[in-house]
Amino acid sequence: MSEYLNSGLRDHIKDNALSLISSMWKRGTDFLGSRYAILGGAMAWISEHNLVSAISNAGGFGVIAGGSLSPDMLKEEIQKTKKKTIFPFGVNVIAFHPNINELIAVCCEEKVRCVFFGGGLAQKASIDALHKAGVAVVCFATSPLIGKRLVRSGVDALVIEGSEAGGHINSVSTSVLVQEILPTLISEVPIFIAGGIGSGSTILSYIEMGASGCQLGTRFVCTAESIAHENFKNAFIRANSRDAIVSVQLDNRFTVAPVRALENDGMREFIEMQKRVIALFDSGEISKESAQLEIERFWAGSLRKAAIEGCVTTGSVMAGQSVGMVKSIDTCENVIQSLIREMTENILKRGSLYSCLADSDVA
Repeated sequence: MSEYLNSGLRDHIKDNALSLISSMWKRGTDFLGSRYAILGGAMAWISEHNLVSAISNAGGFGVIAGGSLSPDMLKEEIQKTKKKTIFPFGVNVIAFHPNINELIAVCCEEKVRCVFFGGGLAQKASIDALHKAGVAVVCFATSPLIGKRLVRSGVDALVIEGSEAGGHINSVSTSVLVQEILPTLISEVPIFIAGGIGSGSTILSYIEMGASGCQLGTRFVCTAESIAHENFKNAFIRANSRDAIVSVQLDNRFTVAPVRALENDGMREFIEMQKRVIALFDSGEISKESAQLEIERFWAGSLRKAAIEGCVTTGSVMAGQSVGMVKSIDTCENVIQSLIREMTENILKRGSLYSCLADSDVA
């Protein structure tokens, strides 16, 4: 504890805390080309050139959400981002996007730093094309088996994202996935941790375990540079962690993709709609295929409805459980600096663990 350290040792630790952090996540910053190994998670409709460039300008690593973009739209978004920042950024694409080859071609042509594949496994042809253009490939590891498979396929880095995250989620918590995957693959590729991260102390704990950095999404929604609607941001500020719940599947015969969002009238209506559709199927009035389609159609366009149009009562207010830590609207610069400050303060509080700094300088 810092109160038991003499003032000289405490000052020495404080002065060297940033250097210590830099050395601990050097693998991540070298890979990303950023000052800090803090990634902005790609959020549909929100992670566009304004937010992405602001995160990169603040020393983090912004990522464009390309899942809903056409190749021409993605190219325009990348070029707009380049006009607002000289620092590296990445692009997130959906692995099963119907125009995935064209999206990959745009990323290669524009020479983005990294391409993140969500929603499935990257195909070898995509990985080879990106590598040929000098673009790094990052994929999401949902299990140790998937992680090993991705490394064998040639991906350059992994993201471990747990169920605490917002939007479409894995079924296993971040803490468990980290214990399962990190020790096994830490020597193979850089690994970034995501899901439920909202504080610098948490980031520090993961890089102490060997992670190369962390990804945050929810924390960046309520920034001045985010184009999310004021109603959307205010919903985040009012919410606590228990308000971010997972979509409910009422019947195993009809699949509901697990999505974490703030509970609202839309989520309650979704449950009632499932009841009506299941009753129609059980009575023989509609086919199973029609019932499944009705369930899948319910949320069509609902994220844009909430995030951009501001209808937070019936739209999908996707948010991670760290939403309870979002208390106000701030700039990306201030958000990132507050995370770094929390990391350094945490090192000082546990100064006795880093007393080795008194005898050696950290490069």
